[in-house]
Amino acid sequence: MASKPLTVNIEEPRYDQSTYSGRAKHFFITTNPLNLFVSGKTLDEAKDVVERYRKGEIPPDLTEEKLWEAKNLYDSAFHPDTKEKMFILGRMSAQVPMNMTITGCMMTFYKTTPAVIFWQWFNQTFNAVVNYTNRSGDTPISPQQLGISYAMATGGAVTTALTLNRMVKKMSPIVGRFVPFAAVAAANCINIPCMRSKELMSGIPVFDADGNRVGESTRAASSAISQVVVSRIIMAMPGMMIPPFIMNSLEKKSFMKRMPWLSAPIQVSLIGCLLVFATPLCCALFPQK
Repeated sequence: MASKPLTVNIEEPRYDQSTYSGRAKHFFITTNPLNLFVSGKTLDEAKDVVERYRKGEIPPDLTEEKLWEAKNLYDSAFHPDTKEKMFILGRMSAQVPMNMTITGCMMTFYKTTPAVIFWQWFNQTFNAVVNYTNRSGDTPISPQQLGISYAMATGGAVTTALTLNRMVKKMSPIVGRFVPFAAVAAANCINIPCMRSKELMSGIPVFDADGNRVGESTRAASSAISQVVVSRIIMAMPGMMIPPFIMNSLEKKSFMKRMPWLSAPIQVSLIGCLLVFATPLCCALFPQK
């Protein structure tokens, strides 16, 4: 196989990450839900293309476009530090379908205590999976740390939701629809710092302008984790703040009174449409390095 000088730097995203638009383009690609349907064989082939390109082994028929297609698939499924294939539900491409389903159900079944407990628990279980799957390769999470953070986040979300539900009983019905968002925001403030507490204590790797690792920094870890918390909360806002107004209006219509079962699918669909844009746009709020 002929080798030739590398002409494309695939160690960096295709689009300029110093600009918001460049980061947004990058995350629209990496959060594309269609990547979930790519077979394991195709993902392994994409990884092979990327790894061989890094070694300078370039097939004659490999075009720049094909290389980026392979790199995009590689980034969507393999951990950037460990290079291992990530659990499918923890990948960024699973964010939209999973969050639209969970959020839709949280906001549909928010009136009864059993439903609140179940869906808040389910949401935090999914969040724990995502946080664990996307953890830093330099700071693995112990089972004990994972269990503590998971229990604290779930407890915080359930307590917040149940407490607020009691407080808003005498208020306008639409107010109660915002309780799930308050619970999710509170849980994010607990879950993410707990899941990545080792990074707060030990620091995360820092690099110079040439990409050389120069040490670890707890200050960088604190900044990074704070940005994740903020972006996760803002990411949830469109899907959890806009549908309540729409659903409150729709449920007064005669067709919804005749077919109340439509509430969940309509709400899930609304949230899905919003998350398709909110997920990549909020991931792009802060530089990844």
